[in-house]
Amino acid sequence: MFTIFAQQLKPAFLMLFWMMLLTGLAYPLAMTGAGKALFPAQASGSLILGQSGPAVPAGSALIGQPFESPRHFWGRPSATSPHAYNAGASSGSNLGPSNPALAEAVAERVAKLKGAHGDAPIPMDLVTASGSGLDPHISPQAAAYQVDRVSTARKLSRDSVSALVVRHTQGPLWGFWGEPRVNVLELNLALDALADKE
Repeated sequence: MFTIFAQQLKPAFLMLFWMMLLTGLAYPLAMTGAGKALFPAQASGSLILGQSGPAVPAGSALIGQPFESPRHFWGRPSATSPHAYNAGASSGSNLGPSNPALAEAVAERVAKLKGAHGDAPIPMDLVTASGSGLDPHISPQAAAYQVDRVSTARKLSRDSVSALVVRHTQGPLWGFWGEPRVNVLELNLALDALADKE
């Protein structure tokens, strides 16, 4: 009886051992190595380096950041908690269009934008959060909407700030997938660099 049991256990444990090595060690190492070789920037978190030094990351191109100063372009609202753009709590608000809490949040955002920009029509992406709550991009229209405020706050010409927005507008992925977009962190870093030069 014990011999039959041992004969069944030995192959089971051997299979468990080899599968753990294969799927728990060899495969993840191979995929990590392939990812770093083929897509080094993405595998390292798509980090954007800041102005304070060559190796100091300012953030990721994939995760938004809160910008509150009138001297910076503002990103899309974030619905993550307990802090905005919390990558550990990626999610939308899950509030439907008829939910009073969503209407109240949008009304507050509209009031803030009107206080800073007057009565110009507000682009939708500046008052609604994305599904992940981490969206690092805004539409070119949302960036153009903020040009007057930013150029006035920085005492820069409107044309130079507008040109910066145009330079940082990315087209659809592969030329046809999605919408044109502007990465807010990249735009604000370029804006800081432009202000340092002028």
